[in-house]
Amino acid sequence: MKYPINSNHYHYNPLKKGVLIGLAITLLTTNAKAFVPYVYEPNQKELSSTSINIGKTAAQLIYLGQHKEAYRLAELAVAINPKDDRLWGILAEAQIRIGYLEDAEISLQKAKSLNPKKAEIWFAEASLSLRQKQSKKAIFLLEEGLKIDPNNASAYFNLGNALVMQQKLKLAQKAFKQATSLKSNFWEALNNQGLVLFEMGKFKEAIEVWRNVLKINSNAEPMLALASALHQEEKNNQEAIQLAKQSLRQNPNYVSSTFQKEQLWGRKLREAAKKLLTNPQLISEVEKAKANSEVE
Repeated sequence: MKYPINSNHYHYNPLKKGVLIGLAITLLTTNAKAFVPYVYEPNQKELSSTSINIGKTAAQLIYLGQHKEAYRLAELAVAINPKDDRLWGILAEAQIRIGYLEDAEISLQKAKSLNPKKAEIWFAEASLSLRQKQSKKAIFLLEEGLKIDPNNASAYFNLGNALVMQQKLKLAQKAFKQATSLKSNFWEALNNQGLVLFEMGKFKEAIEVWRNVLKINSNAEPMLALASALHQEEKNNQEAIQLAKQSLRQNPNYVSSTFQKEQLWGRKLREAAKKLLTNPQLISEVEKAKANSEVE
């Protein structure tokens, strides 16, 4: 999830160069003292326009995955125009992509100081806090941002994730439901409702949720979660076996309990998945997944 460069060829003529050099020497020797250099100084409006164009290019490069190039351009943009919160936001995004998380936090704080009423800045700072596993700080930032923009489904989803990290499952469920009420096809938020329900011991409800998720998106995570829940109810449930096979083929990382935990799977669901993946009917698929997984 490159641009070709069209350029005209310049034909070098050594005779022309000699004439030009001779002319330059003549001018320098006859009129050197009269030479006054002129440096064009763009006005503030021109500088602002230039910085915005550079920022747009940086944003495009982020989208194309050219993060280091985007970072350099974004730095230039904020150097030209340090009073535009949008440019600081682009710089922060580039810094996050290349792993400069502390610098990104500074950039977002700068953006927020310039435009404290812009909810997107609060949400971006919260996302960064979640990435740094600072869930308590993320909750505060998300709640502040939601005071400004109370209809942001993604913010409620992230709030739910932060609350799961804090083991506040009922509040997390409320946040995930709010996300899906604002965006009915938000399968990630619906999937996480299943994660919370399973951890609360509401297994049948979780199964129903994951079935609904798969009607929206046939993703590996709800497949394996549903398979684990079905296998817990019936050891050799063939639907569970087939779902598990399909899930591991689609995303072999889910064979790892560590990866499951990173995706906010609770202890109960990880245990259920562990039992499922030891089923003799899945030996071959599990071995293939382990070989192809990016997680140690």
